[in-house]
Amino acid sequence: MIHSLKYFNQNKSLKYHLPDKTGHFGPYGGTYVPETLFSVLQELTQEYRKARTDPKFKSELNSLLCEYAGRPTPLYFASRLSSFLGNIKIYLKREDLLHTGAHKINNALGQILLARRMRKNRVIAETGAGQHGVATATVAARFGMECVIYMGATDMQRQALNVSRMRLLGAKVIPVTAGQATLKEAINEAMRDWVTNVRTTHYILGSALGAHPYPMIVRDFHRIIGIETLRQIKKREKRLPDFLVACVGGGSNAIGFFHPFLKFPSIQLIGVEAGGTKISPGFHAARFQGGKLGILHGTKTWLLANDDGQIQLTHSVSAGLDYAAIGPEHSFLRDLGKTHYDYVTDDEALEAFHLLSKLEGIIPALESAHAVAWIIKNAKNLPQNSLVIANLSGRGDKDVQQAAEILGF
Repeated sequence: MIHSLKYFNQNKSLKYHLPDKTGHFGPYGGTYVPETLFSVLQELTQEYRKARTDPKFKSELNSLLCEYAGRPTPLYFASRLSSFLGNIKIYLKREDLLHTGAHKINNALGQILLARRMRKNRVIAETGAGQHGVATATVAARFGMECVIYMGATDMQRQALNVSRMRLLGAKVIPVTAGQATLKEAINEAMRDWVTNVRTTHYILGSALGAHPYPMIVRDFHRIIGIETLRQIKKREKRLPDFLVACVGGGSNAIGFFHPFLKFPSIQLIGVEAGGTKISPGFHAARFQGGKLGILHGTKTWLLANDDGQIQLTHSVSAGLDYAAIGPEHSFLRDLGKTHYDYVTDDEALEAFHLLSKLEGIIPALESAHAVAWIIKNAKNLPQNSLVIANLSGRGDKDVQQAAEILGF
């Protein structure tokens, strides 16, 4: 029997619309793109509005997520980590167990169905850690579409396994050598491609950022993470959690995880950014630590820029968090006080990567390790018997070689 999933229910208890008709979350969001892309984004918005009320679309997506991707994912009680930390109870939402190894497949499946509805036979994507690239290459193979992935040359070196996976799946992986050769530059190149090939190509944007309607679309396709978690924790513990913790790069896994819980003011929602080696320009990717309001890749949001408005260099041991901006809805929720954002350093994330592996036999992605690291770092300051859920957004196979070199094992 196929598990029943509900993706598009609006959270009626919220006192604001997310986003409004112009694609804004308060002062954030919007559509800051060349004229060539404006009409394409309007087409995408209209097609998505039709799809979300189309029973056939929802049924097909439901079937794919269950039978192909492997939903629902388990909510796992991390008993040894909980005992090690002593005073709190920790659960892990196991998105790492999905097909392709991360939450990214949720959004990729939804968007490939939208591409087919719009009669686009070619898809492109950007990728940092490689998981979104793998997910896009996977769904393109499943539906027989041409696929091109843009990836920074720096990220290709530290995520070589995922580069091989994408190529094995039939995708063309194009290295980007400009600038820092990481995620920001990969998005730049993907957008250039899209401008040139708008008639035949759909851009499967991988995070809850970019121009409207992408932050809304990506959030909606990932809301299933939080919907499942809410149901599962009520069944397991007969109560709501006290803390939800997720890593935040652009913010796709976190916004999907958090969104169904926004109606519960007692729950603290913690987004964990990449503190890098230190909170100093060029050495981190924590946008709420010294960032400012600006526009990047089609959206107005909080980002890292200098006094002249030029985007600053970023750094994280985790390729998926190494990005200068955060999704606009995260910026809005922070302003409203509905979410809180903190950071952990590279060293703290690596320690959590190693500790979770040793204690639970679960090797997390370095991105996800940032969420685990926040819990380890703050456990002693949390109320006794707090119930904490971390979103384990991806598995760490891709990071083992990099981590082994750094940690010396």
